[in-house]
Amino acid sequence: MLKSDTVSSEQAAVSGKKTLHPVKGRGVRCGFVLLLTAHCLLLTAACRRDMQDQPKMKPFRSSTFFRDGLSSRPQIEGTIARGFLKEDTEFFTGKRAGRTTANATVANSQTAAGPQPTASGTGGSAQGAAAYPDDIETFPIAINKDVVLRGKERYEIFCTACHGLTGSGDGMIVRRGFRRAASFNDDRLRQAPVGHYFDAITNGWGAMPSYAAQISPQDRWAIIAYIRALQLSQQNQNGQQPAALATPSGGHQ
Repeated sequence: MLKSDTVSSEQAAVSGKKTLHPVKGRGVRCGFVLLLTAHCLLLTAACRRDMQDQPKMKPFRSSTFFRDGLSSRPQIEGTIARGFLKEDTEFFTGKRAGRTTANATVANSQTAAGPQPTASGTGGSAQGAAAYPDDIETFPIAINKDVVLRGKERYEIFCTACHGLTGSGDGMIVRRGFRRAASFNDDRLRQAPVGHYFDAITNGWGAMPSYAAQISPQDRWAIIAYIRALQLSQQNQNGQQPAALATPSGGHQ
């Protein structure tokens, strides 16, 4: 009897452990759930609108913090944004070094005379390069097949609506009743220096708006190279002897 009682007590002890273990496990799980819930409540309480409505300075909003009443600080004199240091005057303006964009200023003030005035503020009847003394006559980049093909692509996107596929000024909007655009095949524009075209694309000319925001300087020169190719093709059709493209030995690639 003593032996069996001992065995029974050991079995009861073992069975008691088995019955208590699940209860202990449930308690641990409940505690973990409570801790997780409390943590989530803390995170939820932290997500207030104060994180969205921060007391920060917004552009062009006045401020009492600075003496001038502005929230933004003025740039230091002489500051130039990265990538905007345009040291190559001919490449970025189409003008000779030290010259200004007087041609575009005069042209925009004479819109009644048409999209392409003949003289550059002189009031005379100068032709060719003499009409645009500030503009360069040779390309500041090396002209090759890839440049001309790139210019063809950009020309068909931005220029054909007004100037037409052959540069004759008979684009689709002209056919729909708008003012006829300048023809690149006129002697006056065939003799115009390449810098004049760059000036017109960059600053606008007469009724033509500026395309500086849409077309990069490199692509502007590519378009001008393609315009020269169009002019040569039209000269060939008229039985005239074409002139070679004037390009420098080096320059921007």
